[in-house]
Amino acid sequence: MAWLMLVVAGVLEIAFAYGMKSSEGFTRLMPSLLTVATGLTSVVLLSLAMRTLPMGTGYAIWTGIGAAGTAIVGILVMGDSAAPLRVLCIVLILAGVIGLKLVVK
Repeated sequence: MAWLMLVVAGVLEIAFAYGMKSSEGFTRLMPSLLTVATGLTSVVLLSLAMRTLPMGTGYAIWTGIGAAGTAIVGILVMGDSAAPLRVLCIVLILAGVIGLKLVVK
């Protein structure tokens, strides 16, 4: 259950970043509310997951999912650069996240 909470928390981090960008500096109500709700929920789920998962592993996976996922959403939705080295870096982040999952019992 902790792993599921951690993955959901990571996905919410992606929604948090998207909402923050869409809120235009918290000047738009609905994206601002989305940002606050997803950010708080993400941190709460991370906290619950870290009751049983190692702190470093949990935090690294949470930030990895958020960072890589946000970069992917940026490329697919926001028109961010998909330069080959940038995509390689995203792949390396995901490889690190998968590696951490594989070495934790």
